[in-house]
Amino acid sequence: MIKNFAELDLDPNLLIAIEEMGFNRPTQIQAESIPQALDGRDILASAPTGTGKTAAFVLPALQYLHDFPRRKPGPARILILTPTRELAMQVAEQARCMARHAKLNIFTITGGVQYQEHADILSTTQDIVVATPGRLMEYIEAERFDCRAIEWLILDEADRMLDMGFAPTVDRLSSECRWRKQTLLFSATLEGKGVEGFTADLLKEPAKIDADPSRRERKKIAQWYHRADDLTHKLALLKNILTEQAERTIIFVKTRDRLADLRSELEKDNIQCAWIQGEMPQDRRNNAISRFRDGTVNILIATDVAARGIDLPDISHVINYDMPRSADVYLHRIGRTARAGKKGNAISIIEAHDQSMMERVARYVKEDIKERFIKELRPKHKKPVFKKKKKDDKKKSQIKTKNKPSKNKK
Repeated sequence: MIKNFAELDLDPNLLIAIEEMGFNRPTQIQAESIPQALDGRDILASAPTGTGKTAAFVLPALQYLHDFPRRKPGPARILILTPTRELAMQVAEQARCMARHAKLNIFTITGGVQYQEHADILSTTQDIVVATPGRLMEYIEAERFDCRAIEWLILDEADRMLDMGFAPTVDRLSSECRWRKQTLLFSATLEGKGVEGFTADLLKEPAKIDADPSRRERKKIAQWYHRADDLTHKLALLKNILTEQAERTIIFVKTRDRLADLRSELEKDNIQCAWIQGEMPQDRRNNAISRFRDGTVNILIATDVAARGIDLPDISHVINYDMPRSADVYLHRIGRTARAGKKGNAISIIEAHDQSMMERVARYVKEDIKERFIKELRPKHKKPVFKKKKKDDKKKSQIKTKNKPSKNKK
């Protein structure tokens, strides 16, 4: 197992930049992806938010540009596609930090920017372009962007691009960049729609990498739960945690309606918060994120859809006010805390109907998630117990129902 970045055969300039950014040792996704990408392989990788996947594709791309420097000015050689403008800006910002000791031009092409501004960028030499598919396609159709020079095509959050209906555009971009040498595709999951929504010829014999956060990385996250008797009790528990324990917190809820209700309840107690939800105007969304980032507010309420792909620094607490629909979503949520070597906390506030999900999550993460109590807010109801059905019991019940005489028969 690779224990430090020096073992990855990276240029000294990159190693210095990584050290300055505070990266100590590669995460699982970085240790597995970077060597394969540098060997010239296509990559098909699954990596939840918070596992360091941006560096997993940016570092080998920067190393490639270092190994094969351009001989003359010209268009971009590396194209990174992201589903949203926000994520594009984030990826570009991280790439610039990693390339701070190299003379490389890194630009973004996204919606919400005036045409002339992009036209000025496209008339200069670019090395890496981070773009959203729809906007980039406009420039290709207007013959303002030259795809023939692209040597690497990287897709970040590919599953979300599918959810947003970008599959046909991405397939077109793939054929426009048909002279490329390598393709790297990163997705939160490889199951279901993970990749199947794109054409089969997008990747050629890729190295498959499935990087759930290692137990060592998860150990930095203290996980526990509180039981609530009802919604009023649940809200009281949340308010206590926010005022007594939490510092920089993301609260996850399952729907926009739940978000609106929770927001107004917190406002009644003068607990300041920002929020993001699906189908929210871009300017309001950006405003909410920047208020949370700069510390104007220290609580952000979010739905799962809205929070995908946003990198938020220094999260001390992730609170599951509503349990997610599946255990892997739980893992993605809690991965937002304990980043860059820091410790974090993941708290779930559950009602009786959530208990079985809590137990499923514990099995999935292979950890015992303990119940905790707040002295003055202890639950009055008993903890529900779910008996596991044995196979023999199932068979007996099936035989019983088969042999049971029908009520209609005389």
